[in-house]
Amino acid sequence: MKVGSVNKKIIVREYNLEVGKIQVFDDYMVSIFDEGATLTLERAYQIIGISEIHFRDKNFGFISLRKNSYAIDPTIYSYLKELENLKAFAIVSVKEIDMHNFKIEKLFYKKPMKFFIEYENALKWVKRRISAK
Repeated sequence: MKVGSVNKKIIVREYNLEVGKIQVFDDYMVSIFDEGATLTLERAYQIIGISEIHFRDKNFGFISLRKNSYAIDPTIYSYLKELENLKAFAIVSVKEIDMHNFKIEKLFYKKPMKFFIEYENALKWVKRRISAK
């Protein structure tokens, strides 16, 4: 999995949470959660709060960079789909288990969501979704 940045994107802000970190860019966020973390609804509210600070009146995308293995409460997706300005949700991983989990997660999240092996491809897709009318 190649991790880099398209056109040298600059991190606007980085948040270190109990479960990992959130990097905020101009029009998207990237999550990198810790090995063994559990992403609960309470922790998801922190991430939603971060999105509201930075993208209150602006479309944005979310990239879940899955370097580590962690657990996710799938009910989180029912809250994320309520964010009208969240236009793209990408998951990046080279692990087969993450591909299987993605298929399950996609059942809970009925908005544009896609799985990628390379970060660059995920970022291009997210950027296209954000700029689409």
